[in-house]
Parts: sequence; structure tokens; C-alpha cells
Amino acid sequence: MSGRPGPETRAAFPLFRSITTRWADNDVFGHVNNVVYYSYFDTVVNQHLIEAGCLDPLRSPIVGLVAETQCRYFSSVAFPDRVAAGLRVARLGTTSVRYEIGLFRNDDDTASAQGHFVHVYVDRATNRPVRLPEALKAALLPLVVGPPPG
Repeated sequence: MSGRPGPETRAAFPLFRSITTRWADNDVFGHVNNVVYYSYFDTVVNQHLIEAGCLDPLRSPIVGLVAETQCRYFSSVAFPDRVAAGLRVARLGTTSVRYEIGLFRNDDDTASAQGHFVHVYVDRATNRPVRLPEALKAALLPLVVGPPPG
């Protein structure tokens, strides 16, 4: 037994965004290629930040840069599946956020893939870490799971 955690259920994620798979997402093996899952991660996080008014990709003076990422795969997704991307925040730090994402195929209750990435927030002009803006923290607090941020 490997001790590898299994897939989580939809109940573990407080927010969902829908992602439509594309023909080009499939690889020669007939399923969504592994690198595409990371674009789904980016999509759900950045879509939430844009909709919450915390990110203007072209003008925001503070932006999140990916410092770490990881994905575990449990079952295949393929075009024309729909993906429900669940989002939660596992850690809300001073200058960084650990986002966790579950990708659910169609109406499945268990994740086909799940993972995380860490954004370090930086000043766009200097590329130096900065404190999380209050508006960003306010948009992310409802997504925090586990112990409250300290």
C-alpha cells in the first residue's frame, strides 16, 4: 500500500467553476493530456480572482506568480466531457496563497484529478513579494478550509 491519498469528493470544495473541454485538449491516447490539467487549475483560480474584482491581468499592480504546483491523476477526462473545477484555499499567508483544486468529470462526485499551486504575490514592476491586498484576502477568506489563517 502506497499511502497515496485518494480522490476527494465535491463536498470538500466550497466553490465551483465550469470548464468545457476542447477537442485540442485530448492527446493521442484519447484523453485530456496531463499538462492541460494545469491550465484548468490556472483557469479556475484566475476566473475567481477576476470575477471577485481582485485581478485585472493587464493592469493589476500586484500579481500572483506560481511558485509551486502539483497534480494527482485518478481517472481520465476526455473531450467532450464537462469539468467542474472545485476551488479552496488551504493556506492564506502574508505574501502567498496555497490554492487546492479538484477536477470533477461531468457529474462524478469524486475527483478525476486534484492538486495545488502556490501563488506568491509580487509587485508587477519590481517582481518583489508584497503583502496580500485586503480585497484579495476578503475574496479568498470564504474559500479557506481547515484552521483559520493566523
